[in-house]
Amino acid sequence: MSRRAIFWTVIALSALVLVAVGGAILYSLFNEEVASSSEPLAYLTVFALVFCDAIVPIFPGETTLNAASVLASQGTLDLQWVIVAGALGAILGDSALYWIARTGPKRLKAKLDASSQTDERVAKGLALLGRSGPLLIVFGRFVPGVRFAVNVSMGLTEYPYRRFLGWSALGGTLWATYTCLLAYRVGSALEDFPLASIVVSGVITTVLIGVVYWIDRRKRAEDEPTLTPDAAAH
Repeated sequence: MSRRAIFWTVIALSALVLVAVGGAILYSLFNEEVASSSEPLAYLTVFALVFCDAIVPIFPGETTLNAASVLASQGTLDLQWVIVAGALGAILGDSALYWIARTGPKRLKAKLDASSQTDERVAKGLALLGRSGPLLIVFGRFVPGVRFAVNVSMGLTEYPYRRFLGWSALGGTLWATYTCLLAYRVGSALEDFPLASIVVSGVITTVLIGVVYWIDRRKRAEDEPTLTPDAAAH
């Protein structure tokens, strides 16, 4: 196995461990909140974590929705309210980052701009989605890291906020609905293995994103003109 393959294998396994640990913690947290007759607090926690994830990507946005949706599949939480909390957290979090990037101090703007452009995944994601503002805002939300870069870029370039909010609302709603429904279905199928459901949901989403990247990369390679030795010499 090459060093590159070993590197990406370690990264993938580390990501799975983080999802499993984070999912276990969140699953227990939501269970405790509901058990203490504080079900509304569970939805507020979903909102808060997804909101924070939009601004600081280290927070577990997807894992939060996965854990809450698995609990919904067991009848502990209401799936509709999980989706609403997730969508609102995504939309308001994206708007908060937009305004931080647009109105923040110059030093902060420079840091945000640098952090949004240094990640190779972000560069590939932006290249994949193209340069259409609505396309970036809606589908960029499905890719961690890319959504951060998109929202920062929209704020720095002063993209019209009304337009941004409309497309952000669509993207946030689609993202929350897809993530929650997927985790709910997996949780229903694996009702005796709640933590496995959380990990499986995360893996499915990651694999789908990877497949899209692979198809796009292959298509780009096929579209590139092949130079003959004579043409290359010229």
